[in-house]
Amino acid sequence: MITMPAVKESLHDWLMSDRPTSRRQAALGRAYGAWRVFARNKLAMLGLFIVLLLMLVAVFADVLAPYSPTVGDLRTTRLLPPSSQFWLGTDDQGRDILSRLIHGSRITLFVVTLVAVLAAPIGLLVGTVAGYAGGMVDAALMRITDIFLAFPRLILALAFVAALGPGIENAVIAIAITSWPPYARMARAETLTIRQTDYIAAVQLIGASPWRIVFKHIMPLCVSSVIVRVTLDMAGIILTAAGLGFLGLGAQPPSPEWGAMIAAGRQYVLDQWWVAAAPGAAIFLISLAFNLLGDGLRDALDPKGVK
Repeated sequence: MITMPAVKESLHDWLMSDRPTSRRQAALGRAYGAWRVFARNKLAMLGLFIVLLLMLVAVFADVLAPYSPTVGDLRTTRLLPPSSQFWLGTDDQGRDILSRLIHGSRITLFVVTLVAVLAAPIGLLVGTVAGYAGGMVDAALMRITDIFLAFPRLILALAFVAALGPGIENAVIAIAITSWPPYARMARAETLTIRQTDYIAAVQLIGASPWRIVFKHIMPLCVSSVIVRVTLDMAGIILTAAGLGFLGLGAQPPSPEWGAMIAAGRQYVLDQWWVAAAPGAAIFLISLAFNLLGDGLRDALDPKGVK
């Protein structure tokens, strides 16, 4: 049963109480403290605003886009500069670049979301199991991790996409396969510390199985660090996806993927600069926003920083 704050006690004091009366109050207090630290970071708030704006643009792309993202008029609207009619100009197929950027935000959000959903749990599971089990299990899992870490992410993703075939779905799978090793390393390092604590020893004494200890007691303690690392890695994920699209191995034409848009505009970069500059600026802005957001989350989720 949740004990709510008394009338004379403010919600702030109830949330920041040093003696919470329930687990819910303690959890809400930690979340509130983390939010206070995060909100004090203006750059982090700017990053959060841009990421939320990206989500809204992706959701309402059909309403916000003034023109079709895939159909243009080669005779009358090809390679037009930015104007009141076409705010960011048109490309070599006569398509409105702004409309393509708006619809391309869906692809970007699709990629980063799926990669995070696929890669983070894999890395968290591998790292916690290796750190808790130790011995041959630890050695085997970490050597596999080292093999993946030995290759640059883009090169390894290119190899997987070449094997799977071009397409946005295969690009997501390839990026996810190459993204989990850093999370495994981080989770293993934290698990090596956590498994020596009295808390884990007490759980072992009451007869909890190793799998229950890993899933119920160790993984939750590693989640916050993994979330921060995933957020900071979003910029790299976006750049890797854009790189695959630039090379023609990601989303296929006429899909408005930002990397593919840069590839299509590279031959016009000197005279019709806006064709490649607009998607390049979008990639830069979203990558910067995720980096700012990740820095803010790192400070907010640090137990030493929550006050």
